[in-house]
Amino acid sequence: MNAWIEKQRYIIDFTISSLLRRKVKNLGLLALYTLIVFILASTMFFTYSIKKEASLILKGSPEIVVQKILAGRHDLFPVGYIDTIKQIRGVVGVESRLWGYYYDSLVGANYTLLTPPKTAAGESHAKTATVEGEAGDADSAASSKPLFELNGAKLEPGTLIIGNGIARLRKLTRDDYMPFRAFDGTIMNLRIAGTLSSQSELVSSDLMLITEDDFRKLFGIDRQHVTDVIVTVKNPSEVATVAAKIKKRLIDSRPIIRDEILRTYDSIFNWRGGMMIVVFSAAVLAFVIFAWDKASGLSAGERREIGILKAVGWETSDVILMKFWEGAIVSLSAFFGGVILAYVHVFFTGSLVFEPALKGWSSLYPNFDLTPFINAEQLTTLFFLTVVPYTVATIVPIWRAATIDPDSAMRHTGE
Repeated sequence: MNAWIEKQRYIIDFTISSLLRRKVKNLGLLALYTLIVFILASTMFFTYSIKKEASLILKGSPEIVVQKILAGRHDLFPVGYIDTIKQIRGVVGVESRLWGYYYDSLVGANYTLLTPPKTAAGESHAKTATVEGEAGDADSAASSKPLFELNGAKLEPGTLIIGNGIARLRKLTRDDYMPFRAFDGTIMNLRIAGTLSSQSELVSSDLMLITEDDFRKLFGIDRQHVTDVIVTVKNPSEVATVAAKIKKRLIDSRPIIRDEILRTYDSIFNWRGGMMIVVFSAAVLAFVIFAWDKASGLSAGERREIGILKAVGWETSDVILMKFWEGAIVSLSAFFGGVILAYVHVFFTGSLVFEPALKGWSSLYPNFDLTPFINAEQLTTLFFLTVVPYTVATIVPIWRAATIDPDSAMRHTGE
């Protein structure tokens, strides 16, 4: 056993010295290889982390959202429908919501306006549905967070509470005024009462909290209608059944359950991550071709080196072993280097390079720190996407190099 280990150590020492003799060529290969791993790892880490972040936040979303549909599109929800929903067995609460979008032509951004729920005393307050982590998830405590929360600001008629993204984009601070053009053309000047917590910026960057009276005045919505309603069900296992009963009693309604919202967001981030990987797959293919060409196109110096090694007594298996260690050193160095660089890029710089493509093309980018979610599955997948193609691409050329006749190798070096 000791003899085998000593043999491997000598071959590895020889392999490292051989790589250093052609350091310019090998450093170029290593840099390109590391770049490929960095791109794939950054895309994978960012997509997985933002999906995990979104799923944790959306676990605090309503169990059922009910909208009214007219001609296949979302319409205002009649307040009179609420009593019909309350009569369904299993429903323990129905709450109306007022929300909508406002386009700001000055900066080319869409804002989300929302009327927060009211307390028993009739005062507006922030939605603080704290997200519960998954059972057995070690990161659940650190990942629990509210949908959005206020920084001590009080919402009154004529005031707004805005997300941090809007404050940055419009350079607004507390007590500044923000003009809005109402549905009838009149101008409403609303005072900024405060900003939302930066901890909830992933979902509140473009959010504005507004009182019910101001919302109805801005969009011209009468008191007989709301945007939609959210339904709370006593038994979570009956959510789908209750949603089916709502659809049966209110034919022109569309119940949306929480699982459907989670699947939608999951598909969106999968699509964006997949799009990035497809774009860069051409680079991966080019790298595999480059690796094949590099391994099969032996230089004159490499052919002479193999010829001399076989002439002094090296077996074919020894040459193959040397090439194996050469590939292992290059591929593992590139793999770990690319993974470490991708980790720093995604979790310390906010994925600076791929941010526009992966977050979206909105004018209001949320500014938030991603929590690292990396598991063995991601690293294994990445390993098979990067190291295995390189290894497969070099197997045949390595075998061909190892079977070179020493006499012909030294006679036809071209040097």
